[in-house]
Amino acid sequence: MLILRPELPTPLVSQIVEGLRGLIGTQRLKADSKLPSIRAFAAAHGVSVFTVVEAYDRLVAQGLLVSRANAGFFVKRRSEEGAAGAPGTPRADPRFDARWYLQQIFENRNLQLKPGCGWLPHDWLFEDGMRRSLRHLSAGGTDIGGYGLPFGHMALRMAVAESLSERQIVVDAAQVLLTQGSSQALDLVARRLLKPGEAVLVDDPGYPNLMFMLRFLGVQLIGVPRTPTGYDLPALEALLAVHRPKAFFTQPRLQSPTCSTASLPQLVRLLELARAHDFMLVENDIYADMDASMRPSLASLGQLREVVYVSSFSKTISPNIRVGYVVARPELLEDLAQLKMVSGLTSSDITERLAFGTVTDGRWRKHLKSLRDRLGRAQAGVARRLDALGFELFHEASAGMYLWARHPDIVDSAELSTRAAAEGIMLGPGQLFLVNPRPTGWLRFNVAFSEDERLWSFLGRSIEQQQCRELSQQVEG
Repeated sequence: MLILRPELPTPLVSQIVEGLRGLIGTQRLKADSKLPSIRAFAAAHGVSVFTVVEAYDRLVAQGLLVSRANAGFFVKRRSEEGAAGAPGTPRADPRFDARWYLQQIFENRNLQLKPGCGWLPHDWLFEDGMRRSLRHLSAGGTDIGGYGLPFGHMALRMAVAESLSERQIVVDAAQVLLTQGSSQALDLVARRLLKPGEAVLVDDPGYPNLMFMLRFLGVQLIGVPRTPTGYDLPALEALLAVHRPKAFFTQPRLQSPTCSTASLPQLVRLLELARAHDFMLVENDIYADMDASMRPSLASLGQLREVVYVSSFSKTISPNIRVGYVVARPELLEDLAQLKMVSGLTSSDITERLAFGTVTDGRWRKHLKSLRDRLGRAQAGVARRLDALGFELFHEASAGMYLWARHPDIVDSAELSTRAAAEGIMLGPGQLFLVNPRPTGWLRFNVAFSEDERLWSFLGRSIEQQQCRELSQQVEG
């Protein structure tokens, strides 16, 4: 049924839970299927009955198994309502449930290898600077009561405005609204600009959390195909001839998942199209600090006339520092601040002060340079390993966190990801990132988490097994 690997640091209970979740999620274990008894499972896999009891109990608590008196444990049958997306449970889709899988990325911290995640390892972040900032806050008698300011901590807003001026984005602190990460910034912008039923453009492939958030708003998602050099502009212009989008949410620089970057002529053309067709460009530039090139952005070229600019400190300081920001025209920013107050009052003054102390630390710029160099080396090394296994790279990036790749023998990366999870490996299956999810061989690799030999051993074995199956089928045919 599944293979347990005692040599892995992942606890056996977690391996059993994740393995069975994967089998249920892909319907290899169908509704009403009976699982082996606790003693039979323990004997078959060489583990204690207490380990199996705890694993089965967790799956019952998660709504995946049901215990029937004097009969044993069975895969729970789901109603249509449950299949439509109850939180924390796999849907009835026999292949893959993107929402369920994405939730597991954040819940399953016990997976030892995370080449599919969207953050950096602890030792790649500026932990020393953050600890110094924490000590400074604790020693300085910072008021930890009350609320923050509606627009956020003024000193940090001033620091953001100053850093943006270095990128040729001319703003003052009054045009900066601090948010709880870039996710809240994108949500505020979407709720201000869009109404249910309206069309909105997004990168395809693109950012899954953004797509889920937009779908909850009831808007119509229109995918703009990404290319290794940015956008498929003829496809975009064809879409504009049919739809009347209100906005285009996009990552021009070091885009996730492809790590592609749009060229200057493409950015200029995109601004021209936004003016001609009257839609707003929402530029998500959260990877800017990972880019050593002082390249232009939509915001620097358009100076916020047709552009709302979003970024964050979570990628380079720490994912736990939920401090992002949005920059926009004054009248639009005022509306966004009101929405922020309505939905969650103020953001945290403490975390904003912590972020301010970190980015004004004298070693911050040195950290960013070291991070860029380290990512560049990882990009080159992981690309070589993928090429050696026969993967096709969408784009050979020299900066940023990701590589987008596929192998001719991997037809469905979601199925591969399910098997990987049973071995303690979190992959980034391509279906997560598509506007219209479908089986695909594409995978997103986070290069900072892709240097462990266990990943390459798993990929090599999986490709070899698939090739053997195909050869066997050809012989039998």
